[in-house]
Amino acid sequence: MRVHAKRAGVLLGGLMTPALSMADWTLNMSPGVTGTSNEIFSLHMTILWICVVIGIVVFGVMFWSIFAHRKSPGRKPANFHENTLVEILWTIIPLVILVVMAIPATATLVDMYDTSEADVDIKVTGYQWRWKYDYIEDDFGYFSNITTSDDEIYNRTEKTENYLLEVDNPMVVPVGAKIRLLVTANDVIHSWWVPAFGVKKDAIPGFVNETWTRVDEPGIYRGQCTELCGVKHGFMPVVVKAVPQDEYDAWVAEQKEAAQRERELTEKDWTLEELMARGEKAYASACAACHQADGSGAPPAFPALKGSTVVTEDMQAHMDIVVNGVSGTAMQAFGGQLSEVDLAAVITYERNAWGNDTGEMVTPKEVFEYKNQE
Repeated sequence: MRVHAKRAGVLLGGLMTPALSMADWTLNMSPGVTGTSNEIFSLHMTILWICVVIGIVVFGVMFWSIFAHRKSPGRKPANFHENTLVEILWTIIPLVILVVMAIPATATLVDMYDTSEADVDIKVTGYQWRWKYDYIEDDFGYFSNITTSDDEIYNRTEKTENYLLEVDNPMVVPVGAKIRLLVTANDVIHSWWVPAFGVKKDAIPGFVNETWTRVDEPGIYRGQCTELCGVKHGFMPVVVKAVPQDEYDAWVAEQKEAAQRERELTEKDWTLEELMARGEKAYASACAACHQADGSGAPPAFPALKGSTVVTEDMQAHMDIVVNGVSGTAMQAFGGQLSEVDLAAVITYERNAWGNDTGEMVTPKEVFEYKNQE
């Protein structure tokens, strides 16, 4: 009752002080930071003013007709029909208006779909519920996960400025370069959207959609998934960081070195403690959204892992589920999403966390060998 009363008080206060509660609202689109977004904004304003003029003319004629030809006591109303000139005009004028509107709209659409001569190619893949960015020419990629805490989500702490719009690994792009985005999905339909870029493209499993952008100003730009893709749809933000070319080149070099080190870790001799520490992070990133941080799950769609025989008995079967998923269920195949190191760490963590305590561990070498046997 207290919660409902508090919400009602906030709503009432907003209704009584609309100027304050709606201070950040705007009635128009905002110009973006790319040439495409500014073209879209200019097109929007052009069409808007054309519509305003049309509205003024149409309503002006309508109100004049109502007044001038009204039926009043002692007054004979006008009686006319089949005016050929009027019929020709109201056919030709709308046609001319549509042509005038179509010319800039077509030019903008042609520009939006021209993905040729790109400087950087990035494959964007939607997963439930995160994004993966693969830098094709540089042979590295990574996942981008929401970092908003559960305390903020469940109102245990104050919400930050970028609530539900913060990630651990943003997409990084160089300023002034043409970025071609190859957008697809791994499971269900998603949609990659950054308002400041004027870019919104559906991510569809089995299809690759193309779009592009060129960011003119350094900064951090935010968006969201705009396709209803499951229970965590609202927790799938897009964050893009635009940096100068030299800073981007240094970042790419770091990422390539990190990817090489990651590949080398497969050959390392890991201890149970090391795998548990890494597995906790990998589980929080890839698994906790469904199976919960404490392993309790959300049955029946997402079964509990805490105390489950699936993760405490047959290790080979457990590995098969994590690597290949379970057909016909919400359990995804993580063999192509996580590295051998993270797969081994997650499996080891699940077999020893939350009181499962099997004392067993899976090494990256074992995962690598298992994947190559299939």
